[in-house]
Amino acid sequence: MTTVDYLSALNSRYRLGNATEHTFRGDLQNLLESLAPGISATNEPKRQACGAPDYILTNKKEIPVGYIEAKDIGDSDLHGVKKNGNKEQFDRYKGSLDNLIFTDYLEFVYFRNGELATSVRIGVIDQGRILPLPHNFPAFELLIKEFTTHIGQTIKSSKKLAEMMAGKARLLANVIQAALESDEINQDNSTLQEQMNAFKEILIHDITPKQFSDVYAQTIAYGMFAARLYDSSLDTFSRQEAAELIPKSNPFLRKLFQYIAGYDLDQRITWIVDALADIFRAADVDAILKNFGKSTKMEDPIIHFYEDFLTQYDPKLRKQRGVWYTPHPVVNFIIRAVDEILVTEFGLQMGLADTSKTKIKVPSPRTTNDSREACGKSSRKCIGYSS
Repeated sequence: MTTVDYLSALNSRYRLGNATEHTFRGDLQNLLESLAPGISATNEPKRQACGAPDYILTNKKEIPVGYIEAKDIGDSDLHGVKKNGNKEQFDRYKGSLDNLIFTDYLEFVYFRNGELATSVRIGVIDQGRILPLPHNFPAFELLIKEFTTHIGQTIKSSKKLAEMMAGKARLLANVIQAALESDEINQDNSTLQEQMNAFKEILIHDITPKQFSDVYAQTIAYGMFAARLYDSSLDTFSRQEAAELIPKSNPFLRKLFQYIAGYDLDQRITWIVDALADIFRAADVDAILKNFGKSTKMEDPIIHFYEDFLTQYDPKLRKQRGVWYTPHPVVNFIIRAVDEILVTEFGLQMGLADTSKTKIKVPSPRTTNDSREACGKSSRKCIGYSS
């Protein structure tokens, strides 16, 4: 199909007067696959109902290379600026997908890494019909070629990796929650629903779909990060490989990833998990770890990178859970101070290593107040009473 054929097909359907944004999806799919040989443009309604873009473009290796969200012909808000429009969806996609096009089938607005790259219009509506703009065809076809050959940039900083991981994790949580709510309404028994029920039975009996989606998305994103740190093959990382790389010292995570790597993973979230793998495949792990924590004395990136990740994923959640990194010098001071108090004040000769028991005399309220007064009048160091 050529661009001329595509606009002719659109015009025929549009002039019937009863077309919706879904009417033209097959035409755009045919055009994309014609202009970009070797690329498949997948359009799955079940996926879209849970928050996926209308088209996911994949190459011959079935690796996603780009995403397209289609609106109805004539939609004037392809930049997502109207508060009463689709701004929330636009912001979510732009923050999560680094190679993205919004279109009304006539205008194509291209965003790369969340920033507007270019836009081109190939047709206009005039008196109830679609008129081609042939002078824009070459620019449009070049845009599609660039869009479908996009290669993600190499990620060399922990901050950039945290931002991109968090974007995909937020999108994943949103899709999981929508899928669970859809299954509940339609009384479908999906693998996601089964996992949530098992989670309720074993861990948190009153967990909500939103809370479960949060936990699930973060576990997948962070588990893949942990796996990538153990990966020596820089260009072959996938969710299947992640399942093999998760350390045996974490049996819970290994078991979860054995499920993620299998055929039973819900198709509504498979594309996002694979997109996460794309991010880690583009991450220069050696460069990220080389300078990790030099200024803050962070020694274990698997543990301490979570603070950076959660800051990007949900700052309120980070504050709520108290996820703050304590530098090693501070931790060492606290440990030494507690150890000394156990020896000098409590008579435990081995300090923190002492397993024996001791008795302490708890002062009466009157004694405590008198002691506090004495502390205030004396220059001596007072230990043992807290306000």
